[in-house]
Amino acid sequence: MSIFSKIVAGEIPCYKVAEDENFFAFLDINPLTKGHTLVIPKKEVDYLFDLDEQTYSALALFAKRVARALENAVECRRIGVAVMGLEVPHAHIHLIPIQKEGDMVISNPKLKFSPEEMKEIAEKIAKNF
Repeated sequence: MSIFSKIVAGEIPCYKVAEDENFFAFLDINPLTKGHTLVIPKKEVDYLFDLDEQTYSALALFAKRVARALENAVECRRIGVAVMGLEVPHAHIHLIPIQKEGDMVISNPKLKFSPEEMKEIAEKIAKNF
């Protein structure tokens, strides 16, 4: 069971921003920017492009809704989208609020926010979802 499946099951805490019966979105605990969010299918599949077409399409639409909520909650020029999928064997999409393209460089230093700040960011996104 992946760490993301454990998050969905409530075994590991997270800063949830959105959920429906098939998908889940939560703040990245090592964010590149304020509001950096991960969007996942609840069903554990290792690689994004191994999802069946219906799930893949529905995940993209769910991610779009989360991105719109994120745009309204965090000041940014755009929401960058990244798919790497090497660090956790569970399909996921990174939604990263950006001001410039350089904000998406994965090797950039990760930001640190207090638990209170993370909770506030998550609540603001959730309210806009």
